[in-house]
Amino acid sequence: MDAARLDDRDIAILATLCREGRIAKTELAARVNLSPTPCWDRMKRLEKAGLIAGYRAEIDLARLGPHVQVFVTVELESHRAESFQVFERRIAQLDEVTGCWAIGGGYDYLMQVVARDVAAFQELMDALLESRAGLRRYYSYIVTKPVKDDPPALGLLRG
Repeated sequence: MDAARLDDRDIAILATLCREGRIAKTELAARVNLSPTPCWDRMKRLEKAGLIAGYRAEIDLARLGPHVQVFVTVELESHRAESFQVFERRIAQLDEVTGCWAIGGGYDYLMQVVARDVAAFQELMDALLESRAGLRRYYSYIVTKPVKDDPPALGLLRG
């Protein structure tokens, strides 16, 4: 299934599920102006097509205890394909790295890290520098407060 074959109700289902993954099926159907069975059929079709990759709970980390969230820009020593693969395999093993994106425009990657405190973050980065992951340099940006963290506005992505 490609995006061109999605209609407005499919987009409405996806958008609602992005914001409220645990919404009751009957409530979802009402919100997208469908009866429950056709709505459920569409959800299953969207899941089967891979458009719905999973469902997650949004956890309030502050209520769990002290932590630090850090965004890190990364530059690798080498820009050979093998270097990128080595780095990506290493990052995939680190539970503290909650997101990592290959980016263009000066740096090679943007990482999101959640650690117990700044010292734990620094231990992670020191270990990464000492490993054979190919990290040349990094710049860290500590999150001081969340301002906005919303799912994408799916309706804006349609042409």
